[in-house]
Amino acid sequence: MKNIPISRPLIGDEEKEAVLAVLESGQLTQGPRVRRFEEAFAAMCGVQEAIAVNSGTAALMIALLAHGVGPGDEVITSPFTFAATANAVLFSGARPVFVDVSDVDFNIDPALIEAKVTPRTKAIIPVHLFGHPCDMAAIMAIAERHRLAVIEDACQAVAATVSDKKAGSFGSGCFSFYATKNMTTGEGGMITTNDPQIAEKARMIRNHGQAARYSAATTGYNFRLTDVAAAIGIVQLTRLARFTERRRANAAYLSQHLRGVITPTERLGCRHVYHQYTIRVPSAQPDSSQARDVLAARLESTGIQTTVYYPTPIHQQPYYRGLGYNDSLPVAERLSCEVLSLPVHPALTQDDLKTIVAAVNESTEEA
Repeated sequence: MKNIPISRPLIGDEEKEAVLAVLESGQLTQGPRVRRFEEAFAAMCGVQEAIAVNSGTAALMIALLAHGVGPGDEVITSPFTFAATANAVLFSGARPVFVDVSDVDFNIDPALIEAKVTPRTKAIIPVHLFGHPCDMAAIMAIAERHRLAVIEDACQAVAATVSDKKAGSFGSGCFSFYATKNMTTGEGGMITTNDPQIAEKARMIRNHGQAARYSAATTGYNFRLTDVAAAIGIVQLTRLARFTERRRANAAYLSQHLRGVITPTERLGCRHVYHQYTIRVPSAQPDSSQARDVLAARLESTGIQTTVYYPTPIHQQPYYRGLGYNDSLPVAERLSCEVLSLPVHPALTQDDLKTIVAAVNESTEEA
């Protein structure tokens, strides 16, 4: 039986050679490779500054603190994402405020944001989920009207664009280079910004709050990126365009040939980078995941790995229930019962794609 994994990091000889060069140099942390990686990433994103950190979660937390978000503040974000987005808000001392999402692109619905703005609102964190960018024109207009910071959770959307402008270049961007992402450093993250003051503060926060060696100017943490990770990132960045085109081609093939499911869409003017290729499997019963779960089990039985991102919206997770969240966010709740991510990574062969299509179509025809 063929095994088709949901993701597969592509690490080649160039990455291995780059790592060995770092090990031989003796400069392992916060050295010249980190700076080179930051410069190359900033250029790719079309921003002035990039600050490398050790995870996407750290990027979110630092960005919030650099924007002055703290206790008593509220931050508007999506409930349909990985919990790290909201957890970072809690780390800052602020409170996440969840706004429902659109069933077209799974992203926060701009038409619902303004009703959740209060005098305590300090920022908006739009999440470019699965690699599809949010409606940034609408979100930036709201932020400007209410003088709110915009911190883009672009952890799944490296190189995605809206009207040819990169995700992470509208407000302050936060990226992840975890092993399953479109490009990887193993673990790692990046903050992007055009504000030199935000960049300066972010650099201090990631390195124990130091403005100069042994001179702490603010509260800080050890969120530095290693040169080993940065060396991998430099090479991966040169391959990102090829990775992205392969993902888009794989997604196009799946969308053209799949039957009996709702395939992902790409809004006009947007460029989806398909960190995940996420279909919807509606059920005849409201709030039931039965149809989705049956399809997932059938695919798994044929060796096709699938994953549900995300089976429980953040506001319904036990910890957040304990914090008093009892919102009704019907679209996010419905999507959590319908979504199923299929393999779309660049390592897939044409035979793999045909196998996935045949298995899905056979399963949906029998249902």
